[in-house]
Amino acid sequence: MNNLDYLTTFHGEQTRSISPENLTGEKGKSCMAGSHLGPGRKGSGCIKIKSQETVTIADITGPGEIRHIWITLTDRTVRGSFVLRDVVLKIFFDDEQYPSVISPIGDFFCNGFGMRCDINSMPIVVNPTGGFNCYFKMPFNKKCRIEIVNEHEADLENFFFTINYALLPHEIENPLYFHAQWRRERTTTLAQDYVILDNVKGPGYYVGTYLALTALERYWWGEGEFKFYIDGDSQYPTQNSTGSEDYFGGAWAFHNRDANGRPKAKCYQTPFMGYPYQTNRDSTRDFFQTGQANPVHGFGDDGLPSHGLYRFHIPDPIAFSSDLKVTLQQIGNDDIRLYERQDDVATVAYYYQAPGLNSPYTLPDRAYRQPR
Repeated sequence: MNNLDYLTTFHGEQTRSISPENLTGEKGKSCMAGSHLGPGRKGSGCIKIKSQETVTIADITGPGEIRHIWITLTDRTVRGSFVLRDVVLKIFFDDEQYPSVISPIGDFFCNGFGMRCDINSMPIVVNPTGGFNCYFKMPFNKKCRIEIVNEHEADLENFFFTINYALLPHEIENPLYFHAQWRRERTTTLAQDYVILDNVKGPGYYVGTYLALTALERYWWGEGEFKFYIDGDSQYPTQNSTGSEDYFGGAWAFHNRDANGRPKAKCYQTPFMGYPYQTNRDSTRDFFQTGQANPVHGFGDDGLPSHGLYRFHIPDPIAFSSDLKVTLQQIGNDDIRLYERQDDVATVAYYYQAPGLNSPYTLPDRAYRQPR
């Protein structure tokens, strides 16, 4: 689907979309609701999701393939809480008991800390203002169910979404199903690697990491290596990165020096690697003057330094046949030596896995998910 050659041969699928204008995706049944403009004139643009309510926004019978998800929702919050961490996205395939995707909605779209920022990667795109897009292919043979769980203290008055998918002419042979899992440690354990993903059975491919790190100590936070324990690895992994900024495709702490030689980490975005978000002192001023946080840099003086980064292994997926574990070291550098450190780390792991192998995983409760 990411190759233009796909479009030069017809593959026999039937494309459909589910939205508030057509909640079933049924052929010829979109845009039927009327408004004050008349019949069929945008009468059902969004839905309301009550506080503590779970809503199924898509229930599709396969074989099929989700090709694009678009979502937007207000980020107006009850004071002291954050909608983008309170609202949870879950996706179930076939008859799986446990969800294949489970994540706060903001972090899934590389918007951690309960804050919005634009994302310009290949599989995840966030456009102004808070238009969340996912282009990961999600094939399934029997069923797909997408749920939104509103754990926020208030109702979501305006929840907009569109699910673009295809009904396929025949079942997929040897499919791999899409997965995403959010984790967090509010304070990592000293000298013990943070676990991004574990208890995953193969075969499959690891295809991406989103990191939302809040620094709890001084100096450079990103010397830790990402480690990939593949197919029976025990004490030592098979694959690794040489440091955190190296894993995200950067180098030398992302430093960009000003005219006085003072270094500051530079944000960037590319199709597969990016550092789109960091806190900035000017951002607090922006918030109190305009009511909006800076969409690139977030909050500053009133919060700890926070960093959001993504890496997608689409050209270089990490293959596993039987099992996979992914971890990150918490190691810093004070310009003299390496040292063990503790930070607030949250991540989303994106991967593909054979059907029927989901392991139990419980998302931390709303209070634990709240940003600092």
